[in-house]
Amino acid sequence: MHDVQLLVEAVDSLADRFRSLPQSKLLGAVPGYESRAGAVLALARRLAELALAAECGPEREFPDAGAFAAGDQLAVAGHDLAAALAALPEGDAVALPGGPVAAAEVLAGALAAVRETAALCR
Repeated sequence: MHDVQLLVEAVDSLADRFRSLPQSKLLGAVPGYESRAGAVLALARRLAELALAAECGPEREFPDAGAFAAGDQLAVAGHDLAAALAALPEGDAVALPGGPVAAAEVLAGALAAVRETAALCR
């Protein structure tokens, strides 16, 4: 089992921050994205893709529920990924499109992505 606590804490912190942002901040542009909400939606979509891969689930569309839902969407995707990774035995790999990746590496990459998005969206 993988210790996903740092990922959960980082996701929760960023999601909470987004839940309290005013519309002007949510819709404000950041480098590489039309808005902060767009950056968090892209992160949520990536985390959801990783969760589906870890669960060997079928691809599904991750909808854009609007800027005001970005924090909630991030929380759901992040918690899904954490649960999927926590259920994998140590040493297991996740089947990603580029080939299998150790679950620990997926976890580390997801945590880094959350932290990078948090820094980008200050």
